[in-house]
Amino acid sequence: MDINEIIKKVTKPNLYEKGTSFMWTDPYISKQLLQVHLNPDIDIGSRKKSTIEKTAQWILESHDSSGELKILDLGCGPGLYAEIFAKSGHEVAGIDISKSSIDYAIRSAKEKGLNIAYKNGSYLDIDLGKEQYDVIVLIYTDFGVLVPTEREQLLENIFFALKKGGIFIFDVLKDTDLNEKLSPRTWEVCEVGFWRETPYLALSESFLYEKEKVIMFQHTIIENSGNLNNYRFWTHFFSQKDISTMLKQQNFRNIEFRADILPESDLWNGDNVLFTKCEK
Repeated sequence: MDINEIIKKVTKPNLYEKGTSFMWTDPYISKQLLQVHLNPDIDIGSRKKSTIEKTAQWILESHDSSGELKILDLGCGPGLYAEIFAKSGHEVAGIDISKSSIDYAIRSAKEKGLNIAYKNGSYLDIDLGKEQYDVIVLIYTDFGVLVPTEREQLLENIFFALKKGGIFIFDVLKDTDLNEKLSPRTWEVCEVGFWRETPYLALSESFLYEKEKVIMFQHTIIENSGNLNNYRFWTHFFSQKDISTMLKQQNFRNIEFRADILPESDLWNGDNVLFTKCEK
């Protein structure tokens, strides 16, 4: 094992420099993520069941129409929000990059007799269509993991896919207390764990890019064979002005903000999370 290579991999990289590995499509890790998503008592992967239900109800009440809506859930995971929308009588579609999550969502919908159109793939790459939806949602701060060029392209695609008067609802992390949101440097040795089903060493750290309001969470996984995999997660934080500027550039209107949707618990919930509703 080359110590110099490890040092190189764990030092602070240039802004938006990619890691060597991608978590969301890894067959083993995606199964671990699914189990986290499905735990109704924690706010990791997905939010707690009671919070999901409250948020979904607010989303449904946010559209003026009292009739059937056509809803697209981007980054739908195992379908926790999509199923609530469908049970409320709406036509629902969902997109997620994790095959494990989509496979589960399809099975769950079938078992419950729900007609939900799921697609496995990146919502950055899939054609969302033209003037198809009354409501498009992107929940659990997914918007903030996208780099600026990806955000710009996604907003353009969403605007194109919404019907006239349709709404886009998403949530982001507020740009407050960034230094408090940094995680300390840690290391962990596992025989079997989240990252691998074989022995590994995990070196974890985070780095703040203050000017861009970005924290990069990095996990370097060293396997028994000596293989080194580097996972990087670029997490952006926003003000209302930041969001308004981006949305207006894409011609969204009637922009509204809410910071009281989630219960207070930690730096990643309550009024630390800003929900945005905007209209085409």
